[in-house]
Amino acid sequence: MRRIRSMITRIPWRYWRRLTQAAFLVAFLWLFRQAELRGDDVPGFVNLPFRLDPLIATSAMLAARAIIATLLLSLIIVALTIFVGRAFCGWICPLGTLLDWLGPIARLFKNRKGVGSRRWRPIRYWLLIAVLVGAPFGLPLVGYLDPFSLLQQGMTFAIDPALRWSADAGFGWLYFNASESVTNISEPVYAFLKDHILSIEQAAYIGAGISAGILLVIFLLERAQQRFWCRNLCPLGAMLGVIARLAPFGRRPMRSCKGCGHCAHTCRMGAFDDGQRLEPQACTVCMDCVDSCPHQIAQFLWFLPKKRAAAPTTLKGAPMDLSRRGFIGACAVGVALPAGFAAAQATGIAPANVRLLRPPGALEGDDFLDLCVRCGECMKVCITNGLQPVLFEAGPTGLFTPRLVPRTGYCEFNCTLCGQVCPTGAIQPLPLADKQQFKIGKAAFDEDLCLPYAEHEPCIVCEEHCPVPDKAIKLTEVEVEVETEDGPSTIVLQQPSVDEELCIGCGICEHVCPLDDLAGVRITPLNDDDAGENVSA
Repeated sequence: MRRIRSMITRIPWRYWRRLTQAAFLVAFLWLFRQAELRGDDVPGFVNLPFRLDPLIATSAMLAARAIIATLLLSLIIVALTIFVGRAFCGWICPLGTLLDWLGPIARLFKNRKGVGSRRWRPIRYWLLIAVLVGAPFGLPLVGYLDPFSLLQQGMTFAIDPALRWSADAGFGWLYFNASESVTNISEPVYAFLKDHILSIEQAAYIGAGISAGILLVIFLLERAQQRFWCRNLCPLGAMLGVIARLAPFGRRPMRSCKGCGHCAHTCRMGAFDDGQRLEPQACTVCMDCVDSCPHQIAQFLWFLPKKRAAAPTTLKGAPMDLSRRGFIGACAVGVALPAGFAAAQATGIAPANVRLLRPPGALEGDDFLDLCVRCGECMKVCITNGLQPVLFEAGPTGLFTPRLVPRTGYCEFNCTLCGQVCPTGAIQPLPLADKQQFKIGKAAFDEDLCLPYAEHEPCIVCEEHCPVPDKAIKLTEVEVEVETEDGPSTIVLQQPSVDEELCIGCGICEHVCPLDDLAGVRITPLNDDDAGENVSA
């Protein structure tokens, strides 16, 4: 037993860290893949990363001005940080892991490992303050800055569909062009990938290039500094860094050894200031300094806050990179931006938050925008690909929120998945019976396009597909006069109309309309006075 313990203690910390990072990255990717309907339902824990995120939890609760029970799991990460410092960023965060693994590719031929300017450091605190101060004033910045949201958006809208398309194209080419000996291998591999790795169906999303571009920029910033995003921009990292200053677990000595400076030069987070003092709020407890210390002096120990406060200056950490002026300025931005957006919308400079076809169960208006963290879970789980990200048509605060695009996909009558996976309650979970009666829009026929009206051609596709038990689309037999080769003739047609009391706006009628471009029937948002109203049973 003693020999085994000795062998374990001799294993460098970097191997334990890489193993832990790999385990949490695999768990994140597994949860990402679970957010698809492969059986009767999706697991209720697929949104676990967002429920563990303290930044999302704090922002959502400030916006809702209430405690959101499902987000209290984030206290686990807060407790972890209080005890062992900012280890989440160094050992758990999937975006940080990908930056560690893929960053060397961006830094090829340009060694920027532990050096670089420190002038960008305060930005992460400015962004954190703006996110938290702006949340109760209707400025939902967290969805644009939180690392989980950014990674999930990029994977959902761009990377996952691209992987599915590439696999289908590549294995399809092999199937039609390769020899039988090759396809005997490629087809089982392709079947395995479809069953366990790839998305179930090929999906496509509006604005996928924007999400991919954001991730690409984050990775290209590695050319400037290793973990540039984590050091200078990540507001979640800034929040955990502030908490980490309370941690009783930390590095000793707190200053890089005089005349050596190896720790300060090689630190992946640049966590030593110009005086080579460690910044506890920047240290991610990666243990690289312990493994690489040429004199085996550096170590991480538990120490009491009282002893740390009484320690000489040489053993104390560096202060935070945030001035009083920067703090006040960030607070002012968090308050002023919502007012600026509202003024721009009122004057017509920016588009107003127009009513859109939101998922069933979505909160109304600004309440929905305030709580939505743009994670993309609802769009990823939508089995028809009908939920699409909003770009700029709903104003500056509506970017990446979900909307139903019936021409792309409809709201499945027997599906409640979007409400199940929403981590903040922006989309309320609905029992199936309630969801099937929930109005999200209303159908209207365009008589200039609908075939029975415009062309006097028989077509009842919309009525056939209407899922409402009593059929919200009614057919009326009419006699119309048409021109034939033998002259005018009278025929009997069935013309559709909508019973607005029964229509729930699911969009299947618009989706299945056989016209190529605009459909002959279209779903429009509800009026403000009856928005979100439920159809009476």
